[in-house]
Amino acid sequence: MKTPYYLCEEALLENNLMVLEDVQKRSGAKIILALKGFAMWSTFDLVSKYLKGCTASGLYEARLAREEFAKFNADAEVHTYSPAFKDDEIEEIAKISNHIVFNSPNQLKRFVAKVKEINPDIHVSLRINPEVSSSPVDMYNPCSLYSRLGTTFANFDEAVLEHVNGLNFHALCEQDADALEEVLVAFEKNFSKYFKNLKYVNFGGGHHITRKDYDVEKLIRIVKEFREKYHVDVYLEPGEAVGWQTGCLVSTVLDTFKNGVNVAILDTSAEAHMPDTLAMPYRAMVRGSAEAGEKEFTYRLGGNTCLAGDVMGDYSFDKPLEVGDEVVFEDQIHYTFVKNTTFNGIKLPSLVIKRKDGELDLIKEFGYEDYRGRLS
Repeated sequence: MKTPYYLCEEALLENNLMVLEDVQKRSGAKIILALKGFAMWSTFDLVSKYLKGCTASGLYEARLAREEFAKFNADAEVHTYSPAFKDDEIEEIAKISNHIVFNSPNQLKRFVAKVKEINPDIHVSLRINPEVSSSPVDMYNPCSLYSRLGTTFANFDEAVLEHVNGLNFHALCEQDADALEEVLVAFEKNFSKYFKNLKYVNFGGGHHITRKDYDVEKLIRIVKEFREKYHVDVYLEPGEAVGWQTGCLVSTVLDTFKNGVNVAILDTSAEAHMPDTLAMPYRAMVRGSAEAGEKEFTYRLGGNTCLAGDVMGDYSFDKPLEVGDEVVFEDQIHYTFVKNTTFNGIKLPSLVIKRKDGELDLIKEFGYEDYRGRLS
C-alpha cells in the first residue's frame, strides 16, 4: 500500500459494534451512528447489522445515511439536525429524514408546517441546552457560556410542545456515564414537566461506551431507569465510540535532519490529516515509540506542509529513523477523514480496510482530481 493511508480493521470495528448492541439489548436504548465522527460508508453493510440508523448534521450527511446505510437496513432511521436549516434544503431533508431536530423555537416554528406537509410521518424534536457539561475543552463543549447549540430553559417556548415528539440534548465529549448522570439531573429538573406527551428523548453523543474503562453497567442502569420513569424511548448517538481504536494512519519517513533536535518529515500531516490532534489538542500514539527521552533515539515528527505548527510531537524509538521507514499513528479512524483537508495540495490518505481474514482491501485512493475538484 502506498502511504499515507487510514487502515480500519473490520474485526475491531465489529467488536465495538457488539458492545453497542449489548447496551441496546440490555437497556432498551436505540443507538444510531453519528456520521460527523465516523462516515466510512464502505463499512455500512457491517454497521447496519448492529445500529438502528444514523444521525446527520445536515443535508449531505442525511443523503449519505439514506443512500448508503438504509440500503442495507430498510428500517434504518435517519435523524437530521442542524444549527439552522436553509430554505433551499429543508424540503429534501424532510423527504429523506425520519426525525428532524430543530436548534431553536424560531427554526421550529418557521419550518414545522412545511416539513409536516412534505413528510406527515416525520418526528419533530427540539434540541435542548441543559447548561451543564464537564467537557474537557471549551471548543467541544456544547453547553459553554453563550453557546449557539440548543435551547436553554430561559429561551424555551412552550408553544412548540404541540409540534414536538421528542427532545434532544448533547453535552458530552469523550466522557463516562458519571458525566451523563450529572447532565440528566439538570435536564430533568428544568424540562421533565414537558415529558408527558413525548415519544422519545435523545441523549446525544460523546458517550465513550467502547473505551475499556467505561462504566457500561451504569449507562444501562441510567437508560433503563429513565425509560421506565418517563415511558419514552431513549436514543444514543455515538460517533467516536463506533470508530474508537479501530485503526490507524500509516505514513512514511521522507527525510531526517537535526536542528537542535532530530527531525523527521513524514508524508502525512497533523494539520491536514489528523486535525483533532491540534484542535483538541492531544498527542497521538505512535506504534513502537515512547515519550521523548525514554528510548535512545528521540525525533520531532513533522508533517509535509508549510505550516510551522504542523508537528505531531516528540517521540523516542529504539533505533534511528531512516528514509522509507513506516510510522504508524494509532486510533486515527474517528474524526480524521471526516475532517481532513488538501491544504497545500497535500494528497489525502487512502482508505483501506483490513478484513477479518487479514486481507488488506484498498477502498479509495485519492489523487489530483480530488484536490482540483474542491477548487475552481
